[in-house]
Amino acid sequence: MPLRFQTNERPRFILKQKSSIAKWIQAVIRKEKGRPGNIHFIFCSDKFLLKLNKEYLNHTTLTDIITFDYSEGKTLNGEIYVSVDRVNDNAAKFDTSFENELHRVMIHGILHLCGYKDKTKKEKAEIRKKEEACLRMLNQILLVRKPLRAGK
Repeated sequence: MPLRFQTNERPRFILKQKSSIAKWIQAVIRKEKGRPGNIHFIFCSDKFLLKLNKEYLNHTTLTDIITFDYSEGKTLNGEIYVSVDRVNDNAAKFDTSFENELHRVMIHGILHLCGYKDKTKKEKAEIRKKEEACLRMLNQILLVRKPLRAGK
C-alpha cells in the first residue's frame, strides 16, 4: 500500500515511528473490511488547512483534519490533511500527549475513508468509540515493537 507522509510547510514536521504507524493503519483498514490503496497524509499549519476548509468546504473555522476521499469500492484512497497546530492545541486542551492526539486525528481520517461519519451525535459517538479501539490497537503494536532492555 502506498502510504505516504509529508509536510507541506516549514518547519518540517517529522512523524515518529512511521513503520509502526503504517502497519497500524493497514491493520485498521483490513479490520474494517477495506483494502489499503493510495493514502497520503499531509501535515500542515492552521493557516493552510483553513484555506482548504474555505476553498473546498465553504467553512470558515479552524479544524484539525480534512479528509478527501477518492476511494474506489473497498479500496481506500485519499488525502488526509492534518493541522499540526490544531493537534498541538487540542493535546493541551484535552490533557493528552501530542502523539496521542496526533494518532487519534490520523485514525479519524482513516475511519472517514472507511465510511464513518461524524455529523450527528450518534455518528460522533460511534466514530469516537472506534478511535479509542484503534488507539488501543496502536498501543499494542508499539508495545510489541519496543526493544526490551537488559534486566527489565
